[in-house]
Amino acid sequence: MKIDKILPFAKNLLQKAVQPGDIVIDATVGNGYDTVFLAELVEESGHVYGFDIQEKAIVTTQERLVKYCLSDQTTIFHSGHEHLSQLIPDIYHGRVTGAIFNLGYLPGSDKTIVTQPDTTIAAIQQLLEIMAPEGIIVLVIYHGHNGGAEERDSLLDYCQQIDQKTAHVLQYQFINQQNHPAFIIAIEKI
Repeated sequence: MKIDKILPFAKNLLQKAVQPGDIVIDATVGNGYDTVFLAELVEESGHVYGFDIQEKAIVTTQERLVKYCLSDQTTIFHSGHEHLSQLIPDIYHGRVTGAIFNLGYLPGSDKTIVTQPDTTIAAIQQLLEIMAPEGIIVLVIYHGHNGGAEERDSLLDYCQQIDQKTAHVLQYQFINQQNHPAFIIAIEKI
């Protein structure tokens, strides 16, 4: 297949925005795969700030970071992403170059604990304030679970309303796949 699938496309966008030494955010650390990916991109001179509300996600992510010797360039908060502008040091406001959200539920965990549109939108609004120009926010939207359709619709509505003088907004999805395929909304700050 020559067209990028969803997750490789998300990573490709982040690789274009993030350089060694940058400040980035994993808004939903989950099982830590994106946190590791981002930590490798920023290298030892950069920093990743990660967020999750589930203790299991925090523990799994921290173990994965230790395994790959990436703990020194990461800070993981047991907190919702809607608090990111308060938790990321002010010195880094205006310097964040990339952020990723994997929305839905933590794979292999309680499927009733899901991301919520109001907290995600609050986090996006905060990111647009503290990101560097040309910083990219990637939302990977899984919407086949209970509450997923409402979150999808809220995010699509919100993102379509972002002023084009503030950001470029892209939707990337396969339109002929069954069973609620995940898709991406990417937001590049101007």
